Amino acid sequence: MNIFDKISDGIKEAMKAKDQVRLDTLRAIKKEFIEAKTAKGADGELNDDTAMKILVKMVKQRKEGAEIFAANNRQDIADLNLAEAKIIEEFLPKQLTEEELEEALKAIISRLGATTPQQMGMVMGTATKELAGRAEGKAISAKVKELLSK
Repeated sequence: MNIFDKISDGIKEAMKAKDQVRLDTLRAIKKEFIEAKTAKGADGELNDDTAMKILVKMVKQRKEGAEIFAANNRQDIADLNLAEAKIIEEFLPKQLTEEELEEALKAIISRLGATTPQQMGMVMGTATKELAGRAEGKAISAKVKELLSK
């Protein structure tokens, strides 16, 4: 079962459970998926890689929104954004721990033969593709910078 079908099933379950936050979040995901399917130049299909990118983007948007709302004393909306992010994350692969991320990046760095901070772009290009959905870009960037600076 692909991600699109899982989201559709989740919508049905949320309706039965009368879980409004979950229902609204899953409907937002489905809307993004449908827009991606019907976008100009799209072939009418949505593969799981594209779906993952959309989900990662949505989680990032919710977390950034929560920070902004919390800074502006709107904790109620910040909490809603965090709850939505948590629901979206259920459909992403398990996030890498700090140690797992470091191991994966060390393997990528040694495979590419990178040794200096000037080669960070090359490592980041490969790392973001290979670790998509399993680690945040900021975390990857910080760890790559740390590893190449040693």
